[in-house]
Amino acid sequence: MIKRRLNELDLLRFLAAMAVVFFHYAFRGYAKGDMSEMPYPLLAEPAKYGYLGVELFFMISGFVILMTASSNNLKAFFISRVVRLCPAFWVCCTLTFLITLAIGQPKYSATVYQYLINMTFLSDLTGVLPIDGVYWSLFVEIQFYLMISIVLGLRKIEKIETCLVLWLMISATAEILGFEKLRSILITDYAAYFTAGATFYLVWAKGFTKTRVALLAGALALACYTAIAWAQLLEPKYSTQYDPLIVCSIIVVFFAAFFLIATNRTGTVGTLNWTVLGALTYPLYLLHQMIGFMIFNIAYPAVNPHLVLWGTLALMISTSYIIHKDIEVPFASLLKKSLSQSFTRVKTWL
Repeated sequence: MIKRRLNELDLLRFLAAMAVVFFHYAFRGYAKGDMSEMPYPLLAEPAKYGYLGVELFFMISGFVILMTASSNNLKAFFISRVVRLCPAFWVCCTLTFLITLAIGQPKYSATVYQYLINMTFLSDLTGVLPIDGVYWSLFVEIQFYLMISIVLGLRKIEKIETCLVLWLMISATAEILGFEKLRSILITDYAAYFTAGATFYLVWAKGFTKTRVALLAGALALACYTAIAWAQLLEPKYSTQYDPLIVCSIIVVFFAAFFLIATNRTGTVGTLNWTVLGALTYPLYLLHQMIGFMIFNIAYPAVNPHLVLWGTLALMISTSYIIHKDIEVPFASLLKKSLSQSFTRVKTWL
């Protein structure tokens, strides 16, 4: 049976991105006092939970990456990830760097060396500061890609369910007992979300089993545990309080949404085309934070904060669409062709 395209994932991507945008614009930028000069109290209280949009991204990634890897083709998987990550990142990183040089002072600065290292995706490994703080989640994604690549390289993708069980169990143990080395290597802070997304893909593709139900229950429990722990760390940082019940309720909503998707119960939402929203999500995520804050710091308080925030949001969305349509799509096509040809040449030489 041919499975339909999951339009709902595009909508979820956009909602996750918007949650993060509002977290930054309406709360985080001003809350710590080190990013933005402009408060936005109208939305600050609900927006402070918007950081959980990143966790939703990781669930989506777990679903989509396992779908991509299910062909058991390491070369195709590698090409798809490079094509997906690199073009938009290179463009957005370059824009952020140039705009930082132009209007970032005195709060923001960047160097050519920092920019070049960022363009290689190696800033986290080399200890170089990211051009934009949101890049941290890309390094988490890349770690997940590497883990899936190892499974593909060993030709064990059919054993992925066993791998997910082991990952979840080790992650829960490392989180509870504080095994820092394991926590770093196995990205245990976010293992629950990747595992949940991947398990929901298996449910969508093959149906429920006792193991999959247990995986989802364990992932939900670990996700709530790590989310509450992280919220407690954020409270002194931002001088606010997070309600554990709200945090867990948001995560339950994420799981409920994926349950509806995996069991084809999304109704009209699943029949609508959300492709455009999904497509602009990645450049929007990469662009919005630092550039937005720089605009806030220049415009506020001379310009009405409502106009500044919503005008900046409109600018970021429209710019993201242009980047996707006029740069990312054609560049990605050329990159995919180039990588495919390179792999063919290497295979011929070997």
